[in-house]
Amino acid sequence: MYRVLLVAALVGGSLAVASPASATTTLVVATNGNDANAGTVASPLASLARAVELATPGTTIALRGGTYPFTTNVRIMKDGTSSSPYTITNYNGEKVVLDGENLPHTPAPVGGSIPNLERGVLHIEADYWRVRDVEIANGPYAIFCRDCNNNIFERLITRDNYESGPQIQSASSNNQVINLDSYGNRDPRKNGESADGLAIKEGSGSGNVVRGARLWNNSDDGFDAWLFTSPILIENSAAWGNGVNRWNLPSYVGDGNGFKMGGGDPDPPANHTIRNSFSFQNAVGGIIDNGNPGTITVDRCSAWRNGDSGYKFGSSTSRLTGNLALTNGAGVSLGSGVSASGNSWNIKSSWTASDVASTDPSALTGARNPDGSIRSSSFLRPNSYPNLGARI
Repeated sequence: MYRVLLVAALVGGSLAVASPASATTTLVVATNGNDANAGTVASPLASLARAVELATPGTTIALRGGTYPFTTNVRIMKDGTSSSPYTITNYNGEKVVLDGENLPHTPAPVGGSIPNLERGVLHIEADYWRVRDVEIANGPYAIFCRDCNNNIFERLITRDNYESGPQIQSASSNNQVINLDSYGNRDPRKNGESADGLAIKEGSGSGNVVRGARLWNNSDDGFDAWLFTSPILIENSAAWGNGVNRWNLPSYVGDGNGFKMGGGDPDPPANHTIRNSFSFQNAVGGIIDNGNPGTITVDRCSAWRNGDSGYKFGSSTSRLTGNLALTNGAGVSLGSGVSASGNSWNIKSSWTASDVASTDPSALTGARNPDGSIRSSSFLRPNSYPNLGARI
């Protein structure tokens, strides 16, 4: 249970109660609240925006259960500190949905643009924020994090947005995306070409990490690192079903890759790492360099039943070790500069479903564990070769 502390002081011989911003370590928001309230459990605020305005470093903003519709997005422009971060979360496990359907640009017209400050149900240009255990839907991006550092996005659901789920870009370092579920995101304004489950793109900054993400049924790619020039680490994650036109968008151009590990025009080198991750049943590629000429590390991943190559690394000096490729449309496509050892295609030329314990992804794609982690299963585990492919 959250503890709400009230601070009082004697002023001129009388008792003065501090303002909500300084009086509480937790500000409570509820759908039946009032923004003139103190932000306590008994007297909650009505809006997340008001709570953000009142919060000081170290404040937790706790949202009571319910759906919060927005007509103006929430703009977070002030920094916490390493010892006193801000936190936005649900209250005692109650289900919270931040609904951006009534925001501008849902959707933007074909060929239209979205002004910077109007991107995201949550628009963050700030450091040391924690956003946890909420669902964000139907916005022009779910979270747009620009020039943001040292933030944690944990156990979020970002679905059915009119652009990417979370997007981190520009000068952004040391952000963590942990146990994200991001699905059904699409972008009618670009006929499907831009909406990814998760994008860390168009920028630079060290220390960005993705763990335990599941990215599925998005119009473009599961993960996209387009024009991000600093190394990104992805691990223990999965991407599937991306690049299929489920919305009848005209002139559909979604790319349909599970993990797009770079690219640009021109293509900048970026030494990303992806390990212990699954990419399956995507419309086009499983894990690809997308023209990135850097050295990408791909270690113990599994690619199954993707429409084109399970692994496509034609432009890079990447290193692929211990990866499994199974029944992908175009097998594996590697350029002359790529180093590949201990992978399934190095072990033997032909692999079938009988070589793995299971081709049933239902445990991986179903409910998560109570702590938010992905449930363990025998999905795509080779019957032999214990060091081959992903294990979750």
